Amino acid sequence: MDRLANPYRPGAGTQPAALVGRDLVIDDFGVTLRRALDRRPGKSCMLLGLRGTGKTVLLNRFMEVAGQEGARTAFIEASDSGSFSQLLAIRLRRVLLQMAEGPVRRAATRALGALRSFALHLPDGSAISVGVDATPGLADSGVLSEDLADLLVAAGEAAANGGSGIVLAVDEAQYLRDDEMGATVGAIHRTTQLNLPVVLVAAGLPQLRAIAGQARTYTERLFSFPEVGALTSTEARDALLLPAEAQQARFEPAAIESIIAESRGYPYFVQEWGYHAWNAAPGDLIALHDVTAASRSVTDTLDRDFFRVRFDRLTPRERVYLRAMAELGPGPHRSGDIASELGVRVQSVAPRRSALIAKGMIYSPAHGDTAFTVPLFDDFLRRTLSR
Repeated sequence: MDRLANPYRPGAGTQPAALVGRDLVIDDFGVTLRRALDRRPGKSCMLLGLRGTGKTVLLNRFMEVAGQEGARTAFIEASDSGSFSQLLAIRLRRVLLQMAEGPVRRAATRALGALRSFALHLPDGSAISVGVDATPGLADSGVLSEDLADLLVAAGEAAANGGSGIVLAVDEAQYLRDDEMGATVGAIHRTTQLNLPVVLVAAGLPQLRAIAGQARTYTERLFSFPEVGALTSTEARDALLLPAEAQQARFEPAAIESIIAESRGYPYFVQEWGYHAWNAAPGDLIALHDVTAASRSVTDTLDRDFFRVRFDRLTPRERVYLRAMAELGPGPHRSGDIASELGVRVQSVAPRRSALIAKGMIYSPAHGDTAFTVPLFDDFLRRTLSR
């Protein structure tokens, strides 16, 4: 079929042609946002899920909904470089400068003064220009938890004065340092107490719930934690059929079932299989033999673009640890079983396990258990590494 007309969109955070199976979490966000705009803020949201489940897609959808409701938005992708506070300052700068051009100039200018005070305590804060002087006594203590609360309160007050609100989106939130997570949760706690229209939506790997809970004891009363997982068979079928039907194309039932089985219903993999199967089909019917013919290109693409980029970050000893996990299957696995596979004591590989958790390669779904954060990574490792 025409490759230019291919409706499937495998990519990092790329919204698929048919966003299925996520209606409830999107609707819940809409309610949360509208209540916040009415000065009745409730629980913000932290999405939890493995790689490739569409968490970033949902954050982007939340931003669209927020824009339609007239809220200001700021999107941040956290990293293990520890630059979160600086990124937040840069994103809020844009939001506040936009407000300063409107009817709430005075409140926005005060918030900009708070931002200037906040930025002065960042590593290169002097490079963040906001056009106003720092406000003495506001967000200038040098204590992140206090200053971030001051900053978000000032920003929330400016938004409220203009009949608007602010939605902060933080992707890869598991990379926030303990002090950054604690300060962020604490600041949202304060804006909620003051009935200010500030909403935080974050997304991260499954360990995010524990990280946030350790940062502040009240986190689970302040946030909901929707789990974003694989699609059901019906949802995966719709994700494949609806875009094809919009292009007057069809799937052979056996082809659909094969893709669902191969992808395990994970949204990114569904898109990748749909994309390559479309390109392999000579006519407007995608048959089972087209899916089979696409198998090699799908595997090569996933290995190169999805698995390999994570694999290349590993040290040789970390690769050995993950290979032992792969030999045991998809998981979760007991730490003792992994150590036995390696032929060592559990305590001797605990630092490796901790390093892999910090890198976002594995997580602990329960005490003493270990699982991959990347779906089908065990298959990739068995293909790639020899014993």
